[in-house]
Amino acid sequence: MGNAATPYAPRRIVCLTEEATEWLYLLGEEARIVGISGYTVRPRRARQEKPKVSAFLSAKTDKILELQPDCVFGFSDLQAGIAAELVKQGVQVTIFNQRSVDDIFSMLYQVAAMVGRADDGLALLAKMRARLDEIAREAAALKRRPRVYFEEWDEPRISAIRWVSELAGIAGGDDIFPELSLQSLGKDRILANDDEILRRNPDIVIGSWCGKKFRPEKVAARPGWTEVNAVKTQQLHEIKSADILQPGPAALTDGVEQLHRIVMDWAKHHG
Repeated sequence: MGNAATPYAPRRIVCLTEEATEWLYLLGEEARIVGISGYTVRPRRARQEKPKVSAFLSAKTDKILELQPDCVFGFSDLQAGIAAELVKQGVQVTIFNQRSVDDIFSMLYQVAAMVGRADDGLALLAKMRARLDEIAREAAALKRRPRVYFEEWDEPRISAIRWVSELAGIAGGDDIFPELSLQSLGKDRILANDDEILRRNPDIVIGSWCGKKFRPEKVAARPGWTEVNAVKTQQLHEIKSADILQPGPAALTDGVEQLHRIVMDWAKHHG
């Protein structure tokens, strides 16, 4: 199946975020992509093959218009400005706002259907869902679930977004800030100081500093942190933001697998 089999599907797609790009490659429909986000690292080859037309919060509108897209995919309120500008220029834009694991599945299904690959998309999603169920079953056997503090940014401290919090739960851990994960905007997940982190005393700390290298030694050296379980047992880990902070295939596969490995390894020694 390709363009010929689905004459009504968009043929020139610009992806303003990585998850749509990665998914179209997984579906074998990458020929439709004419422009990608400069932050794309998955799949590796997309960077070599496709023109980069946007950062996350800004885009080269003229460059996008030159590509004559018949469809643009973006993510969230953060890209509303770019979307509005393109819509005013007559471009069709679809902005997804997936925040939970179920939302991600829904968004991936919609993209697959839009390019005429609904059945193939469903088959891939069923595999991902089956693996999540398997991980959850393994996690259910844990004698004790570790308390997990997931840090999306260090200065200021920002805790986990909703899909990350949910995936940590599936992997066998409990996000120590479940109430903050329901806040879709990063600014609403900022922790004013470390008091509450220290009080909730995580067994595991996972850093994913939006493309900046995680520094466990800096975390361990924070004032007052010597008594935190995760610091005492050296459970300070990094998951690259491309693997977990993209609400798409990456988070549902490599991201959750890394969370699961970290939790299972903790359980072996401390559970």
